[in-house]
Amino acid sequence: MKIVSRVAFSVLTCLFMISAGAILPTSADSWKGQQNSQDPAAQAQTVSGKIASVDKASFSINVTGSTANQGQHFTNEAAGPKSMTFQIDKNTTVDGQLQVGANADVTYRQDHGTNVAISVHVS
Repeated sequence: MKIVSRVAFSVLTCLFMISAGAILPTSADSWKGQQNSQDPAAQAQTVSGKIASVDKASFSINVTGSTANQGQHFTNEAAGPKSMTFQIDKNTTVDGQLQVGANADVTYRQDHGTNVAISVHVS
């Protein structure tokens, strides 16, 4: 009788371990997906301002008024002018010509602490 109970206990333990192993990777993958979808650094943001400088692969704007972040407006008037620099890559679309003093609306993403322009509309 002792042998039968030991075998039954071993079988149940194996079944428990196999089912636990099958469930864990699925749960970890879904948690990882939820964590990435809530990461604000990976999401596109938008700012407007006057172009302060233009280089071959980057440009800077002075942001003074309100800035938009995914449809939500934030005011930056009390802080004074803020300068932001954006990198231009092969995927950046520029509508208009980047000129110092022109107004620009920039949609960008952050990539390892660097602002990378997705699209620029110069008016």
